[in-house]
Amino acid sequence: MGSSGWTSTSLPYLTPRAAGEADAWTGEAGAQRGGQRVLHTGEVTAPSEVALMLGLAGDETVVVRRRIIELDGAPTELTDTYYPAAIAAGTPLAGTGKIRGGAVTLLAALGHVGVRVVENVTARMPSGEEREQLRLGSGEPVLQLARTTYDSADRPIQADVMVMPAGRQQLRYEIRIG
Repeated sequence: MGSSGWTSTSLPYLTPRAAGEADAWTGEAGAQRGGQRVLHTGEVTAPSEVALMLGLAGDETVVVRRRIIELDGAPTELTDTYYPAAIAAGTPLAGTGKIRGGAVTLLAALGHVGVRVVENVTARMPSGEEREQLRLGSGEPVLQLARTTYDSADRPIQADVMVMPAGRQQLRYEIRIG
């Protein structure tokens, strides 16, 4: 991993922020001139992978927020975040605006607090669109991180599918037992 590499941990993205605090990405990347652009939001039929993650029937509607994450002006991650429509329809999660404190904070304010997360990481070759959006050369693989967040009743409240250049990322996990 070169000097343009990025090490990310999941915990800040799973914890609601205090009033007035920036979202996790802004806080983590601020010193390195990071940002994100919302490419699309709205209601869609859940893709099969997402329906599975959220425990939905294949034809159910979800709210999606599709973003491109940038660091120092370069794309570093494509992130699609999905919410069951029953949770997100009609809320700022369905809009294109920046969510003060981040989506996790808004979910908590709506009564949906994540207490358990399942993450699956895979390596694969990118699609043509992903290659273009991430400015990858031919033959460069990506990492895909699929995360499902569950509430205290073990209901899935959020599904994230993140795609990032494998050569520019490092995923760090710290697990505390007991």
